[in-house]
Amino acid sequence: MKAAFFNQCGGADQLTYGDFEDPVAAAGEVLVRVKACALNHLDLWVREGLPAYKIRLPHILGNDIAGTLAETGQNVLISPGISCFKCGYCLRGSDNLCPDYKIIGADGGHGGYAEWVRVPAANVIPIPEGVALEEAAAFPLTYLTAWHMLSTRAELKTGQSVLVLGSGSGVGVAAIQIAKLLGARVLAASSSQAKLGRAKALGADETIWSGGENLAKKIVRFTQGEGVDVVFEHIGSASFMQAVKCLKRGGVLVTCGATGGHAAELDLRYVYFKELKILGARMGTFAELNHIVQFLAQKRLKPVIDRRFALSEARQAHEYLASRLQFGKVVLIP
Repeated sequence: MKAAFFNQCGGADQLTYGDFEDPVAAAGEVLVRVKACALNHLDLWVREGLPAYKIRLPHILGNDIAGTLAETGQNVLISPGISCFKCGYCLRGSDNLCPDYKIIGADGGHGGYAEWVRVPAANVIPIPEGVALEEAAAFPLTYLTAWHMLSTRAELKTGQSVLVLGSGSGVGVAAIQIAKLLGARVLAASSSQAKLGRAKALGADETIWSGGENLAKKIVRFTQGEGVDVVFEHIGSASFMQAVKCLKRGGVLVTCGATGGHAAELDLRYVYFKELKILGARMGTFAELNHIVQFLAQKRLKPVIDRRFALSEARQAHEYLASRLQFGKVVLIP
């Protein structure tokens, strides 16, 4: 089969397009003909050699996969997380905390930058009728993560306010839609004026340019001195303390990543004086993904695809994602 893969970790120039050994499904696995695979920043980190993800080289990236089952031809999307479903975490429904948790295309074997992929049969979810394969590929990881952050961890409620940082990213776009679905008032922040316009069109109630003047001061003005109930954070050290200062008393900051650096500064006085909650989120559970697929079917959640690349253009796709110019998802098409 044809695939985009790398033989050693490094920059985007390490990605090679060419022939790769066909996958063979083992017991409990299925083969999927890949029709679309969306990119995530996780792909860039794994390619660069992030120590947290142990891979065997050569390696094929790609966590967000949609395609057709080899045996039946049914259109399916793939849940990115692999869990044992036997440990205490899994049995209580927290399979994203499984000690053996892995991600397809990262430390969970080869991913979707290929014509074919083998995945656990348990990870296959039928694509609802009327949903395009490219949209399905742009859905699992970011929408699951945003749902887990806002609905499960932060327990966002109707009428509350949420500040979405990095609102033009794949997970930021998902957060805007999910927060509106949950009945919240959404303040979308970005350093790109062009992305703010698109965030407004997507449903954000207010948009805030996060460049220039202190972000926290802007949020305080927007909220008449009070702050927001929830901050949706995935940037890390580049904006973490500013994000904390945007919260009202009793507010919640929930974070899922650190694209701007992982060593964040934190003034604990804000945490205890205002009784703040700072929560982490690790993607989400299989049950949550199954639940939110109904909103995909109902068009209440609709993935935004910024740009499509051919599989042979995986290197260019990585360079484009790294530039942070995209609004929504970047998708590879075999």
